[in-house]
Amino acid sequence: MKYVWAPWRIEYIRAEKPAGCILCDKPKETADNANYILYRGKHNFIMLNSYPYNPGHLLIAPYRHTGNMEELSEAERNEHYELVSHGVVVLKKVYDPAGFNVGANLGRVAGAGIEDHFHSHIVPRWQGDNNFMPVLGDTKVIPQALSDTYDLLIGKF
Repeated sequence: MKYVWAPWRIEYIRAEKPAGCILCDKPKETADNANYILYRGKHNFIMLNSYPYNPGHLLIAPYRHTGNMEELSEAERNEHYELVSHGVVVLKKVYDPAGFNVGANLGRVAGAGIEDHFHSHIVPRWQGDNNFMPVLGDTKVIPQALSDTYDLLIGKF
């Protein structure tokens, strides 16, 4: 078994979380650029993860607040996974990664940072993208600013 260590995530895990649900609150605002919202569908939206594992780390979430994927309507579920698939296509074109991690963390023990609002992650991966810095230095080097990632991806969905 191989392990992917992500000690830089502890800062996010331990940080005080804002009241409310960011996956409900951010799409209600009109500041898509500031909130890194890349695309708005009828039932779901795509945004950058503010605490990315790698550049291009996307979140796909329904507008409706539910922590249970089985509660999604057929229309919500179909659009959700169409956007996941489309996200992979866009990231392949823009970043040309060697692979992807795609999935959802259901429940806090499974790693869900936002456990009450179902969402999927797409994380582009490259050979050697996890180096000694996070393991020895408790520092994750993200080689691209979120604003630059946003500028690269906006309009591609």
